[in-house]
Amino acid sequence: MHAWVVDQPGPIDTGPLRLVERPVPVPGAGQIRVQVRVCGVCRTDLHLAEGDLTPRRPQVVPGHEVVGTVVEQGPGASRFALGDRVGIAWLARSCGDCRFCHTGRENLCLDPRFTGWDTDGGYAEQAVVDEAFAYRLPAEYDDEEVAPLLCAGIIGYRALRRSDCPSGGRLGIYGFGASAHITAQLALAEEMRVHVFTRSSEARRLALDLGASSASDVADPPPEPLDAALVFAPAGSVVPTALAGLDRGGVVAIAGIHLSDIPSLEYQRHLFQERELRSVTANTRADGTELLARAAAAGVRVTTTSYSLADAPVALGDLAHSHLTGAAVLVAPGT
Repeated sequence: MHAWVVDQPGPIDTGPLRLVERPVPVPGAGQIRVQVRVCGVCRTDLHLAEGDLTPRRPQVVPGHEVVGTVVEQGPGASRFALGDRVGIAWLARSCGDCRFCHTGRENLCLDPRFTGWDTDGGYAEQAVVDEAFAYRLPAEYDDEEVAPLLCAGIIGYRALRRSDCPSGGRLGIYGFGASAHITAQLALAEEMRVHVFTRSSEARRLALDLGASSASDVADPPPEPLDAALVFAPAGSVVPTALAGLDRGGVVAIAGIHLSDIPSLEYQRHLFQERELRSVTANTRADGTELLARAAAAGVRVTTTSYSLADAPVALGDLAHSHLTGAAVLVAPGT
């Protein structure tokens, strides 16, 4: 089968991905083999390719927003039938035994595995996954629409919950790409007033089309004090701006796995009066199940740009250079 691997991490324009021929993977006990139909392109894939995240093993296949069809069951696998459509997301395994797994916090597991980082992901024609970590997908979405929900949607949903923004509250969103444009719709479904901050004029137009109350430049102050803010932009310089826009008791939740350094904070301006700064780490399977159900119920629209699997480096380049609005999706041959 054809697969893209991270060969020599570096700037995307230097060609860190390489197309290789790999044997079709064989599912082990409790695993399923999936014929990949589409794979969403996540900013984490870009961080991996460029070396911001060090690959956990050589020649790893990126991609963790995978939609495909079950074509083989490993020994003992029975959760899905052959031909079922399933999703493969970022969390590929948790140990099940540590103090975090025992308290419903498997996203903080002490011995986790992640798709496209520890295990081969969806920038390939076939993939293998533990069936316990695969998702049933809502029929309301086609393959290209549902793929970004499997990471962009899930991590945005967790960030929204971590922000403790109340129903009807005032929410700021900094950066407006794949994850943010999904999360904004979830917030609007909970009757929040959403204010978007992004450098992209096209992204600002999309935000307003989706129902945001305002959309302005990332450095602009909010039109009203915020109960909470979500930072999707991977720039630490945005964090003080987001904190400064909070009302008393507000929370900033940082949604990304990688962030550049945060500048010095002024206690009185940024943190006093019980303002909080929180990070988001991966997700639990419960987060994923809840997100898929809520997105379908709320009629969340997913804006995508499709690329062939052969053009994976082009898609990552467009993401790196902010040439995308919404989410990029790789389409496997024959789909």
